[in-house]
Amino acid sequence: MMRILFDQGTPVPLRRWLAAQEVGTAWQNGWAQVSNGDLLTAAETAGYDLLITTDQNLRYQQNLSTRRIAILVLTIANWPMLEPHAEAIAATASAMQAGGYFEWSPP
Repeated sequence: MMRILFDQGTPVPLRRWLAAQEVGTAWQNGWAQVSNGDLLTAAETAGYDLLITTDQNLRYQQNLSTRRIAILVLTIANWPMLEPHAEAIAATASAMQAGGYFEWSPP
């Protein structure tokens, strides 16, 4: 089972499509105000496999080459726009490998 962490902007309804995985949120973990670098470190330390975020600047702000956690960036955070693609997003999340990085945009 993959452990997935939703960053602050990630639409929580997406977790329904990830029911086979363990999904937590930054807010649930008390990390709502934690900066990106510290969030990545906390998530890795806590055993998360994947971070789903809407922060498209993450790869420019952090050195991701040494990270074990996979990162899936949603290029939009609007749930009504994402919902029709939730199954595809979940499939992408499930296919992510340790240390991987992918930006998902609607087709």
